[in-house]
Amino acid sequence: MSECCLKGFKWDGEPQGKEVEVSGQTCYVTGSNPDVGIIVIHDLYGWTFGNTRLLADSYAAEVGATVYVPNFFGGVILSADLINNPAEWGKLDLPNFMERNNKAVRGPEMVSFAKHLRTQHGKLGAIGYCYGGWAAFQLGLKSDAPLVDCIAAAHPTFLTKEEISNVGVPVQIIAPEIDPQFTEELKTYAVTEIPKLGVPFDYQYFPGLSHGFSIRGNRENPAEVKGLERARRAAVTWFKEWLV
Repeated sequence: MSECCLKGFKWDGEPQGKEVEVSGQTCYVTGSNPDVGIIVIHDLYGWTFGNTRLLADSYAAEVGATVYVPNFFGGVILSADLINNPAEWGKLDLPNFMERNNKAVRGPEMVSFAKHLRTQHGKLGAIGYCYGGWAAFQLGLKSDAPLVDCIAAAHPTFLTKEEISNVGVPVQIIAPEIDPQFTEELKTYAVTEIPKLGVPFDYQYFPGLSHGFSIRGNRENPAEVKGLERARRAAVTWFKEWLV
């Protein structure tokens, strides 16, 4: 994991949801549609990050859904203030942090949470940002009884070719041109292999933009604003297509 997973900008705005416990998991919940649920799987800044919650509010309002942002880091929170303090990044023990939050540790929690929501909503989708991207793919694995009805992944981190090849539900990828995590090799593999799987596939490419733009983009940079708004609209349209 590199600095691209930390850098970015905090957005202005006041989240409108609430913090509750769902299936033993602390999470931010916004919206109130019993028929449609969406899981937002957070980036490195975790479930309390304001940008993530604002995006969740947007999906709740525009899709018409109950949106959940669960705490998948075991209560540990990286302060959002780090985003403005690159000098502090070197003091973080990210290898240790990621070892405590690796796929083997957090994957089962995410599956259990999705299984619970599956019983609460007629339709269920998931979107993962950065760290959460691999998790969205795991929730969308081929199955006779899929955990979710569709997934989206924005500049996914730690995603593997095996996870890409095993997706079994409609899948959207939001892919910036510059991304040391979702590499050119993985981009090529995804656009080559997913169409062979027989699942609907939407590949959204963003030339000139970098890893993290859709959740930590600079709202004072016109190109990034255009990109992050397009990414948000694309996800809304995707969820409306498969969940509503």
